[in-house]
Amino acid sequence: MSTVMKVLLIYYAAINIVLFVLMGIDKSKAKRDKWRIKEATLMFCAIIGGGIGGFIGMRVFHHKTKKWYFHVVFAAGIILHVLLWWFLKTR
Repeated sequence: MSTVMKVLLIYYAAINIVLFVLMGIDKSKAKRDKWRIKEATLMFCAIIGGGIGGFIGMRVFHHKTKKWYFHVVFAAGIILHVLLWWFLKTR
């Protein structure tokens, strides 16, 4: 495996963990009626590679599950990065 692929794997693991944690923090703050993480921040993290962490966060924390656009953005982020990974792998 090339160095670029190893770096990408580390990046994907990190961004997915970040989005998972942000989903948990946001859910906790929502329960306590405190300041919230912007939806745009959560979506941005998904688009830059954290879609899997977002979906797992949805399931674990039961957060943002009724908002259809989160499902779309998380899925789009996953598809985008699977295509990017495939492109780099076959190049």
